[in-house]
Amino acid sequence: MRSEGDSWDITTSVGSTALFVATARALEAQKPEPLAVDEYAELFCRAVGGPAADVLDGKAPDHPLKTAEFGRHFVDFQGARTRYFDEYFRRAADAGVRQIVILAAGLDSRAYRLDWPAGTTIFELDRPEVLDFKREVLASHGLQPRAERREVAVDLREDWSQALRASGFDAAKPSAWIAEGLLIYLPADAQEQLFAGVDGLAGHGSHVAVEDGAPLPPDEFKAAVDEERAAAAEGDQRLFFRLVYNERCAPADEWFGGRGWTAVGTPLADYLREVGRPVPEPDTESGPMIARNTLVSAIKA
Repeated sequence: MRSEGDSWDITTSVGSTALFVATARALEAQKPEPLAVDEYAELFCRAVGGPAADVLDGKAPDHPLKTAEFGRHFVDFQGARTRYFDEYFRRAADAGVRQIVILAAGLDSRAYRLDWPAGTTIFELDRPEVLDFKREVLASHGLQPRAERREVAVDLREDWSQALRASGFDAAKPSAWIAEGLLIYLPADAQEQLFAGVDGLAGHGSHVAVEDGAPLPPDEFKAAVDEERAAAAEGDQRLFFRLVYNERCAPADEWFGGRGWTAVGTPLADYLREVGRPVPEPDTESGPMIARNTLVSAIKA
């Protein structure tokens, strides 16, 4: 379970979820017609080795990402999510935004794989252990970012706004922000503080994109945690429900929409249909995950 002030690297606790998502992106890239191609996700998986690498080579048929009930839909989910946020950043760049802020950057490789206009600065915020791992893996392959990339080594439970400013962020200029795969790992009050921090630093013409998820009913969440804990006692190392808070301060589109942003929320299920991927039935293992998720983008007037 999470605790105040807990920490992690790329293979433990919350960090391991970033690796799991990178593995899903690498599997998506192997498809004949992927929704998005993150060519760097495989490098992270192979740097860690073990199941994260084996599943890419077809050597781990029992890996959770290879299951029909969960894995197939989770990989589709990550492909769709990656595509949504890639297109969001392209729109922001086309609108003239040259400051990019990636909150809880994890193994996000957009600084390296997207084509950024000249003069773009990308601020990546995350724990130092995670940023170190990403930088060292990509540098070992001789890879360089396609824009000026600035690491802001900070826990988002700390004063990240000040750390961002100290790294050269200019609140007087438009910016584009992303919170992808982040909110579920923050309690409601921390989500509120995060949104307020973005709103306070974002100048007119700024953009924000958020992956937003409705919490499970309390009894369902408790049952999921208990089931995961029981599975762990039998040797199952998968972690998810014991890492999340199952809280939400407010739907992101409503929060930003009520503060002068023009916000649009797209249910994940609708977006999956739009890009031609199947939507699982509500009573399947992955159904509730898809049904609760909304992709939100907003522009500040």
